[in-house]
Amino acid sequence: MPDQQQKPSDEADGIDGGQQPSSVPTSTEDKPSNQGSIQVPLNEVQEINQNRQVAPLQQQPSIVKYGELVILGYNGFLPQGERGRRRSKFILYRRTVANGVKRSKHYAVKTPQASKAILDAKQHSISYTLSRNQAIIVEYEKDGSTDMFQVGRSSETPIDFVVMDTTSGDRKMDAKVTQSTISRFACRILCERSDPSVARIYAAGFDTSCNIFLGVIFLSARHYFTPIRFFYPQEKATKWQNEGDIDGLTTNGILLMHPKGAFCGGSSVPGVWTEVSVGGGIYSLRESRSATQKGKVVPDETNALQDGTLIDLCGATLLWRSSDGLANSPTKQSLEQQIDNLNAGRPQCPVGLNTLVIPRKCTMSASDKQPYVYLNCGHVQGLHEWGQAKDSDARTCPMCLKEGPVVKLSMGIEPSFYVDIGPPTFAFDPCGHMATEKTVKYWASVPIPHGTNGFHAACPFCAVPLNGDPGYARLIFQDYVD
Repeated sequence: MPDQQQKPSDEADGIDGGQQPSSVPTSTEDKPSNQGSIQVPLNEVQEINQNRQVAPLQQQPSIVKYGELVILGYNGFLPQGERGRRRSKFILYRRTVANGVKRSKHYAVKTPQASKAILDAKQHSISYTLSRNQAIIVEYEKDGSTDMFQVGRSSETPIDFVVMDTTSGDRKMDAKVTQSTISRFACRILCERSDPSVARIYAAGFDTSCNIFLGVIFLSARHYFTPIRFFYPQEKATKWQNEGDIDGLTTNGILLMHPKGAFCGGSSVPGVWTEVSVGGGIYSLRESRSATQKGKVVPDETNALQDGTLIDLCGATLLWRSSDGLANSPTKQSLEQQIDNLNAGRPQCPVGLNTLVIPRKCTMSASDKQPYVYLNCGHVQGLHEWGQAKDSDARTCPMCLKEGPVVKLSMGIEPSFYVDIGPPTFAFDPCGHMATEKTVKYWASVPIPHGTNGFHAACPFCAVPLNGDPGYARLIFQDYVD
């Protein structure tokens, strides 16, 4: 039976009301500037303290980092460049002022479009439409103990991290996606301010009016300078009531996969994929991505993110790295040092007898120093014509005489994807991205959602599906021959 077609996520699945993207975004020039505070010269402060016999000026509180969200398929940057909230990774910092919300009360209404909670642009609420004339409104109140961050395709202000559909392979520019399956307001993450290690994820996010609509499409238009709001019944989103409580799923769903064991250290294995609900419940996967029947409750899983958790938005997959986990991971500088160590061995091509140099950055220009790998055997050589098959792209390795494909080697330079620290001695098949042995073997074992109900392993640095089993090659350099 063929896969059902994924439904485009153009309905308003939710978003945060009027909060700025992040107190401390990823770029240093976007860091908070103590807006609203009065800057007083230090000598004047000391003089005031001496006269008033108060304690000296205290240091500014240190910046607290919750973690990072990294999009699979990008090797440290977007091909078209990092711009604003559209980038390959998003760093979550503790906000200057808490903007979290928590559930307060719920009630039934006949006309949700006329309810006070929906019309109040400052009141966070979720509307579950059960029928044309019946809906449940769940109101949320401010929560000073949490910070909220929202992810989605929309570029509207409440979205902190703008994520578009990921296309696999080397991309000079974004591929044209005619109909995205990522929701405009896909999900929200709440981080505990008192315990930065605790972060929980929920499906759907609040829109610019602080609302989430499940079961309706909300549109707005202007007619003679008068705002007009339209509500159309829409039964795409799955929702249900249970013992007086109500919950639901978004159209294409938000899927989670927690690794079993510590992600950083190389001992973890992939967990099971589940789906998180709007209220934070965990359920088994539906028969297909947009099926109307929800899965079963999974009591052993939680919506609390852990280091290495994968979040699939149906069109892009994010990796959550905790602050503690990143502290034990390699840095970009340490990865570049590993490249320098390999180049210090002066690896040679056995045919051209020239020294090979592994570049720090992927380059499209041809060079006789660029190393290539024979994927069937792992021997690393330069580009040459020896052993080229006449009727295919396959080549015969001059070292072991095995015939197979050849690909250019390039370094996986995004540190967040590494599960350990070490030399890059393995490469993914067929893309040729290099990484440590444990990193390559881990990602080769991870089933990443693809299509409506399929999964495949892919290179985290370019999102290219891996070839066969095992999907990687051990690199064999001819080095230190002087």
